[in-house]
Amino acid sequence: MTDRITALLAGSRDTIPMLVGAAPFGVIFGTLAIASGIPVWATLALSALVFAGSSQFVAVGLIGGGVALPVLWLTTFVVNLRHALYSATLLPHARHLPARWRWPLAFWLTDETFAVVEHRLRAHGDDMAGAWYWLGSSLAMYLNWLLWTTAGVLLGKSVPGLAELGLDFAMVATFAAIVAPQLKKRPVLIAALLAGTVALLARHLPYKLGLMLAALAGVAGGLLAERLAAGAPQEEQA
Repeated sequence: MTDRITALLAGSRDTIPMLVGAAPFGVIFGTLAIASGIPVWATLALSALVFAGSSQFVAVGLIGGGVALPVLWLTTFVVNLRHALYSATLLPHARHLPARWRWPLAFWLTDETFAVVEHRLRAHGDDMAGAWYWLGSSLAMYLNWLLWTTAGVLLGKSVPGLAELGLDFAMVATFAAIVAPQLKKRPVLIAALLAGTVALLARHLPYKLGLMLAALAGVAGGLLAERLAAGAPQEEQA
């Protein structure tokens, strides 16, 4: 039990830099949601039940623009397709876990937790200590997001204009810190280049369709590059 608690606390501790970066992100989401006319209960439910920061921001923007529900669903779905790459990477480390572990860990998988956990599992293996480490990181991010979303809701109701102070720079800084160490992997580099190029070219499309196309291009390019890389040794041997 002591080893499990140690691993749990280690996962939470190693996620602290990500918690700091996500804090303004959560505050901004809460304030933007309130400013867009979304009720308090719905804003908190989005963070508790969806728990996908970038998709929540996209959803708030689309709701504020009055888009149809199918567009909202499709856009947020495509934005979250990047998790297919995360899942494919972590699957070998989670395959041995029972369903009662895999289901909650899958729900709590975020960009920040992936960055922390993938490094740990790659370095130390996928024993049960790794699972408890993963749980610690996941819980830390989840509770942190709920806390700062609530703070954003409260501030948004009491401090008008808070969303315009530029605190969303933390989102860019956090994602840059997550992506940069991964760019040495060819599939990730290809995904980033494709997504960035498409986002730039399609930035003027309505309803944030450029973001949706960029996410789709990045995921498709990364998966294709990963499959080609996996098949290359077999072709050489043949």
